[in-house]
Amino acid sequence: MSSPTHSDPLARELLETFLRWPIYDPHSHIDPLRPAARSLGEILGYHYYTELAHSAGMPAELVDPSRDPDQICRDLTPWLQSIENTVQYSWLIEILQTFHDLPFDRLTPEVLETALVQTDKRQQGSSWDRQVWDRSNLEAVYLTNEFDDALEGFDAGQYIPCLRTDALVLKLHDPATRDRLQRLTGLDVGDLNGLRAAIEVVFKRFKARGARACAISLPPDFVADRPTPRRSITPLRRALQGLELRPDEHKEIQQLTFWMIAEQCSAHGLPFDLMIGPIRDIYPRGVSGGRDLFDRRVSLKDYAELFNAFPDVLFPVSTLSPDAGGELVAYSWIFPNVVPLGHWWYSNIPAFIAADLRARLQAVPQTKIVGYYSDAYKLEFVLPKFNMFRRVLAETLAEDCVRGRGWSIDKALDLGRRVLLENPRELFRLRS
Repeated sequence: MSSPTHSDPLARELLETFLRWPIYDPHSHIDPLRPAARSLGEILGYHYYTELAHSAGMPAELVDPSRDPDQICRDLTPWLQSIENTVQYSWLIEILQTFHDLPFDRLTPEVLETALVQTDKRQQGSSWDRQVWDRSNLEAVYLTNEFDDALEGFDAGQYIPCLRTDALVLKLHDPATRDRLQRLTGLDVGDLNGLRAAIEVVFKRFKARGARACAISLPPDFVADRPTPRRSITPLRRALQGLELRPDEHKEIQQLTFWMIAEQCSAHGLPFDLMIGPIRDIYPRGVSGGRDLFDRRVSLKDYAELFNAFPDVLFPVSTLSPDAGGELVAYSWIFPNVVPLGHWWYSNIPAFIAADLRARLQAVPQTKIVGYYSDAYKLEFVLPKFNMFRRVLAETLAEDCVRGRGWSIDKALDLGRRVLLENPRELFRLRS
């Protein structure tokens, strides 16, 4: 298996140990019924490759998802030379070498046809999923489940359900959301009491299937102030009837539903993952998955009332803007129930990870740091992404702890194990 190496002997010793440990991944977008990539198209279709190639000049229509996947690979590959400097390209090469035994250190048009054949795993089906799982040494991978997703047909001890609540909070005014909720629960959600009862049914269903977290992605202008249920009754009724709402009414309903979900997290002992910052469709001419950005004006002050109101709810927090890390460190420093969670999206490159990780290790209790999650859509990406983080973690521990503070290698490994494995296992356990 291909694995990262390191020129620093101390970092290499730490890294070699990290690479032997299993991976516990507390956030992904994996489909548990078809978790691994069955073709090169499913690998190169990851938005990082299409959006970076488009940024380098490739016409977006070349990677339109409606086109033949093999032809997309042929049209995309000539543009990959432009992104060979990126860490995302290194993930691609590690996948080809580790899982497909391809000797290439570059994916070029000259070797593409060989890669297309070698990565074709359609005949292997679920046995290929198991090979990727085993070769990656995965222990658990958390899912991203819509509130009405089917939760059967997979091992919920390995693929752990996670209730994603974006639609309930941000799209309750959409008749389709209301209809989905009513079909799932069998309840009339035409008023405040009906909505609260339906959300409780959703939580009970997920917990019965082994869910260990609830999550939401929130825009930068969302403010998690405490709602006033009495004031929300009329806007909520209008929303559930499909009537047009004023902006202030949208805000009332979003805050009301958001707090209902926090209440259910408290009642059912589930962490509430907050992923804060994306603005959708900033670049509408971009490729699929490559149109969203962030707003640097996000502040966790908008969530302070929430953190204070639910001291028994754990809030693992990811912020999208790379320069928001300092505020997250400070809130995790002060609030017992706020935890820095991984390195998300635009912050998920070694330069930003190194700065955030160093600050967290220097300022946040070691029992509260959840080092990393993959955010992967296919299993193959979990390993190279975690290897990237494990390399940065090894460098940071070698420099700051072993050299800087005179720690032993064993003490540094203990901290690494806590950040990589023990904390996610412990913090995402079910609470009574």
